[in-house]
Amino acid sequence: MKVARIRPQPPPPALPRGVAGPLLRWYARAGRDLPWRRSPEPYRVWVSEVMLQQTQVERVREFFVRFVTAFPDVRALAAADEDEVLRLWEGLGYYRRARQLHAAARRVVADHGGRLPRTAESLRTLPGIGRYTAGAIASIAFDVPEPIVEANSRRVIARLAGFERPLDTPDAEAAVWRMAAALVPQRNPGRFNQALMDLGALVCTPARPRCTDCPLAKACVAHGTNRVDSIPATSVRRRVERIRETALVVQHGGRVLVERRGPGEWWEGLWDFPRSGSAAKGRLLGRVAYSVTHHRVECVVRGCRSTPRFRTGKNRRWVTPAGLAKLAMTAPGRRIAALLKTVAHLW
Repeated sequence: MKVARIRPQPPPPALPRGVAGPLLRWYARAGRDLPWRRSPEPYRVWVSEVMLQQTQVERVREFFVRFVTAFPDVRALAAADEDEVLRLWEGLGYYRRARQLHAAARRVVADHGGRLPRTAESLRTLPGIGRYTAGAIASIAFDVPEPIVEANSRRVIARLAGFERPLDTPDAEAAVWRMAAALVPQRNPGRFNQALMDLGALVCTPARPRCTDCPLAKACVAHGTNRVDSIPATSVRRRVERIRETALVVQHGGRVLVERRGPGEWWEGLWDFPRSGSAAKGRLLGRVAYSVTHHRVECVVRGCRSTPRFRTGKNRRWVTPAGLAKLAMTAPGRRIAALLKTVAHLW
């Protein structure tokens, strides 16, 4: 039997030296003023880092302030009802993050006396905290020299080292983490990590990077070899899948029917209007379109009156139009609720 040979991956390229000093000096004058940085207590750093996962910084600003105002510390978050946590998270998406944050807060109170662990290894035992988030909390909140790798810092590191491969493979990810670990200094690791992210967000951007403003341009292999536009290599984009669905606004006695999304569904645990087959009948109320990962969904909204088959229970209830505002709803559900306000004949 012929055995396939595993081709060894080449080691990551050597990194330039003397990066920390110029980068930290640049960060002192050009770093972003973000609300969680003004008071980098462990809890605030943790909340911000969870929110920033797969979400742009500008979008997180307003949600962060609202969230920590409602839940100012880990004990307040742990004591909250999950529906209240999800409602305040509404609009940020990826709601699993909110559930895990809530579950981790309860674990911190129960097992750690209400104080976040100080090491990346201990932090990773908590729900929703992976390698990146653990490194961010440990370095920023506790000054532990842990590396972090996210979209912006990954790009900066690849260009600094002249790392040409696409970055979305496990081997490339492991290589970039090794390079990040070699870069992070023993002193001011949190400021260094934040500076690396800001440099990627503000200067070393995916397209048209401002190399003339970069404090690391002289040390950057991609810049020195005129390969900034080709590093990192572009990956093949996933094909967009288009879906059609029908949402039903079921009415009864001035109320509408809503359902809680079940396990494994998009927006698990949030409330929405029932879905039906594309051939569902009822008065056409309008349409909403939305995106989830690589899916593009066109949703037709139809109105109908209650029938006996619409029974209520733990995950299905009747609410008034005003009561919809108090629920933690999916993004399309909230848009359908807004659509109802424009349909004068509905009530």
